[in-house]
Amino acid sequence: MYSGEPEARARRKTLAVLQDEMHRVLDGARDLSVVFSSHSTNDVESLREATDRLRKSEEDVETLRRMLMRELASVGTLMINREDFLRCAYHIEDIAGYLSGIAFRISQMKPQSLQKSKFFEEVRDMVDMGVEAVQRLNEVVRALSINPGTALDLAGSVQKIERLTDDKYRALSGQVLRDVSDVREMILLRDIVQGVEDLTDRCLAACDAITVVALGI
Repeated sequence: MYSGEPEARARRKTLAVLQDEMHRVLDGARDLSVVFSSHSTNDVESLREATDRLRKSEEDVETLRRMLMRELASVGTLMINREDFLRCAYHIEDIAGYLSGIAFRISQMKPQSLQKSKFFEEVRDMVDMGVEAVQRLNEVVRALSINPGTALDLAGSVQKIERLTDDKYRALSGQVLRDVSDVREMILLRDIVQGVEDLTDRCLAACDAITVVALGI
C-alpha cells in the first residue's frame, strides 16, 4: 500500500457523503417548484406532500452533514484539506434552510392572490432560477469525483445564474414596493424574491468553497 492510498480512500468516502448531501438538497429544490405550482392552483394535497418531502430533505441534509463531520474527525490529519470539505457541507446545508424558508413564505400567501398577482410570472421565473442554481451546483459537486478540472469549468454557470437572479431581484423588488397596495401581500412577495436571491448567493458561496476543494484534489 503506497502512502497516499489511505488519504485517497478517505477523500473518496468524504466526497460520496458530500454528493449525497447535495443530492438531497436538489430534491428539496425540485419540491420547492412543486410547492409554488401547487399552492398557486390551491392543490392542497400536492402542497402538503411536497412540503413534507422538503422538510424530510432538510432533515436528511443535516444528518449527512453530521455524518461527514464524523468521517472527517475519524481521518484526522490524514486529509490536509478537511476543513474545506466541512465548509462545503455547511454551505450546502444552509441552502436547504433557504429552500424551506421560501416554501414557507409561499404557503403564507393566499392562493388566489398569488395566481392573480401581476408579478406571478416574474416570481415563478425567480423560483425557477433558484432551482436551476441548485441544479448547476449539483453538477459541480458531482464533477469533483470525476474530473476536478470540470468542476472548475462548471462553476461559472452558477455565477452566471446568481448575477441574473440578482438583476431580476433588484428590478422586481422595486416594482413590488411601488405597485402592491396590500401590505401583507407586498411583504410576502418581497420576502419570497429576497429569499430566492439569498438562495442563489448561498449557492455561489458553496460553489466557491467547492472550487477550493477541487484545487486541492
